[in-house]
Amino acid sequence: MRWDQLGRDDATAALFGTDAVTRRFDTPEFRGITFHEVRARSILNRVPGASRMPFEWTVNPYRGCSHACVYCFARKTHSYLDLDTGHDFDSQIVVKTNAAEVLRRELAAPRWQGEHVAMGTNVDCYQRAEGRYQLMPGILAALRDRANPFSILTKGSLILRDLELLRQAARVTEVSIALSVGFLDGELWRSVEPGTPSPQTRLAVCRTLSENGIPSSVLMAPVLPFLSDSPEQLRATVRAIAAAGAGSVTPLVLHLRPGAREWYMAWLARNHPHLVRRYEAMYAGGSYAPTWYQRRVTRQVHEFAAEFGCGPARRPGFRRAQEQERAQTPAADPRAPEAGPERPADPGDTQLTLL
Repeated sequence: MRWDQLGRDDATAALFGTDAVTRRFDTPEFRGITFHEVRARSILNRVPGASRMPFEWTVNPYRGCSHACVYCFARKTHSYLDLDTGHDFDSQIVVKTNAAEVLRRELAAPRWQGEHVAMGTNVDCYQRAEGRYQLMPGILAALRDRANPFSILTKGSLILRDLELLRQAARVTEVSIALSVGFLDGELWRSVEPGTPSPQTRLAVCRTLSENGIPSSVLMAPVLPFLSDSPEQLRATVRAIAAAGAGSVTPLVLHLRPGAREWYMAWLARNHPHLVRRYEAMYAGGSYAPTWYQRRVTRQVHEFAAEFGCGPARRPGFRRAQEQERAQTPAADPRAPEAGPERPADPGDTQLTLL
């Protein structure tokens, strides 16, 4: 494995700098998880224009995620470190220990124009590792001190630790938080999102944030075909989201990129073998479910949201570049993508975009 000789590997140096990896170790309180501490050269990541995401800049202090969601679209990024997209993605966590320091420097650079920064779009910045490394307080303080708008997508209840920082930032700039809650089923949650707080805990976080003046919404993602997509399940989830005080709800049907696709299908074969052929048929055309299916889910969620008084996503704080500007955006380093989930090539009204 490439990381067995970290100090002498040119490819790793290209990603993080010649003396990037400072320590690698396992800890008793994180049994089975290995942390790779690195010193990053840069922390502000420009999203390639081809991704069609509603934001242009991200900050990702971690790579890999102990939430271990079997469907996670970011799994493929671990292959660029010669780590596998399955177990390694869940247990080999790269920690950019100087994230806050580098961010302060980059935000102060003359070329930086105060663009919106999205966090949690690649892996969760409030995963379990954050409890140990506490990188987010420094990151939030840096954004607050520059009055730089930002948003966070998370499944982690640890975000409440930083509530006061979020309140301070919200007084000087635009701040929005989205909790990811795709369904309520406890058995399904334990199987498909084993390292995350429960859906009910995440909804409680949404309520606490909203009660403290932090605009909060819910990304209802992913909706899992044949597992969490019945009208009764969708209605119950939207009702709970509305009861949690979410300002909006955005449905997003499961998409299966390479890396995530193999891991998810293996999980499906073990746990729901009768669904394998149905998934193979549904995703025969690529990473995304058929347009008709996405539209059906979106329509139903919007109807339930209207019933319970929880509107569709308003996408606060995001800035869209002109198509011409996107076309001129240089491609990102293909060995270290951190751009977040892509949208379908021609989504139309199919699904609302992330956040």
